[in-house]
Amino acid sequence: MVFSREDRRRYRDKVRRCLDVFAQMLREARFEFDQPKAGLEIELNLVDDRGDPAMKNAEVLAAIAEPDWATELGQFNVEINVMPESLEGDGPVRLEKVVRDRLNHAESRAHTVGGHLVMVGILPTLRESDVHEGTLSANPRYKLLNEQIFEARGEDLHLSIDGEETLDTYADSITPEAACTSLQLHLQVSPAAFAAHWNAAQAIAGAQVAVAANSPFLFGRQLWQETRIPLFEQATDTRPVELKTQGVRPRVWFGERWITSVFDLFEENARYFPALLPICEDADPREELARGVTPALDELTLHNGTVYRWNRPVYAVVGDIPHLRVENRVLPAGPSVADVAANAAFYYGLMRVLPHAERPVWTRMSFAAAGDNLHAAARHGLEARLYWPGLGEVAAAELILRRLLPLAYEGLDLWGVNPEPRDRLLGIIEQRCVTGRTGASWQIDTVKELGDLDRHEALRRMTLRYIEHMHTNEPVHTWPSP
Repeated sequence: MVFSREDRRRYRDKVRRCLDVFAQMLREARFEFDQPKAGLEIELNLVDDRGDPAMKNAEVLAAIAEPDWATELGQFNVEINVMPESLEGDGPVRLEKVVRDRLNHAESRAHTVGGHLVMVGILPTLRESDVHEGTLSANPRYKLLNEQIFEARGEDLHLSIDGEETLDTYADSITPEAACTSLQLHLQVSPAAFAAHWNAAQAIAGAQVAVAANSPFLFGRQLWQETRIPLFEQATDTRPVELKTQGVRPRVWFGERWITSVFDLFEENARYFPALLPICEDADPREELARGVTPALDELTLHNGTVYRWNRPVYAVVGDIPHLRVENRVLPAGPSVADVAANAAFYYGLMRVLPHAERPVWTRMSFAAAGDNLHAAARHGLEARLYWPGLGEVAAAELILRRLLPLAYEGLDLWGVNPEPRDRLLGIIEQRCVTGRTGASWQIDTVKELGDLDRHEALRRMTLRYIEHMHTNEPVHTWPSP
């Protein structure tokens, strides 16, 4: 598809009109927020019997044949969407059971077409030869997005990650982004409380990544503990080097300031980022609002979907009632469903306390410090040194054990979570900190133990062991040491 200059002008005007209508809706308090809800999405990889990538998402989805499953960017990716529900009582148990049951069913169906599901941040057996335009999913949206990003860049993507080993290569498609599979946590909040929740989520992003790191390998190289973070930032970058030097904002963006309203984020999107997919719908949001119809704000939400914030604002309409969500996108998938549930419990517990603190954390630390924490955690995992008000710069494990876990316990109590699931799930977070064992460290240690083998063969065997342990649903800190 070719977009004309007129298409881009009309789209910019329509985004601005949507933004005006959104501001009016915020002023008039038209949003649902009486029942805070939590939900999640998990992106997964597909492998064959040997643990190598399987380009089979179309066949696997046809075999699963369930509406909560969808394609992702690469043919070796699928995604499951789990409906939001209350955390009260045994909510975390119900959530964990739903995810396990659906993944087990999907695995049994995928097996019939020669595929297997893996929850892992980056598939360790993925090679550079696996990520090219020919392995994009068949959905035309992905092809269009690929074309528009490269048209904006005017040159190939440069992937450069300096970790334990070094990756320095170029890509002629956005398919390397498909290597990044994540756990996305959603929290529905009121417009008045949105800024506090987004700021809190930004402040804890580093700690989340440190304790959940699960992406140490990319294209056969050992890089960061959570290589997903720099890879995602680079794989969708529309800026050639000259625009980076000028300070143009990246589309994968932590942000640059604490906010006072959800409007700040949507307004920044319109101010800083040109359209990637300037597709206009016929509906006029002003006319719809005047008629008493809740507008979908299609252009605003489409544009928001092409700015990849680590904590993204979401506007959605269900049953003609609009609502707002914070979408937390920093976490990798896996290793087990128990680990996923623990990561979710840690996040939701903190998000029940930090936004309501008398002296909020974001009033006592710079925004830059929160961004630095994220990148330090992605590079070093639990050994990262993170800044926190009142503690200064401390090891990530110490910050979590001393300061954040007690807050998460308090938060789950306020959610009304029963003591047994609370203690079990937050105990998983505690034991990762005590043992130093995350998905990333387990992968690295296992590959070292297989060190006499060719690197890809070691990664392949490690991946098969990983899948075996994943299916036990035992948390990664209990997995046998190599």
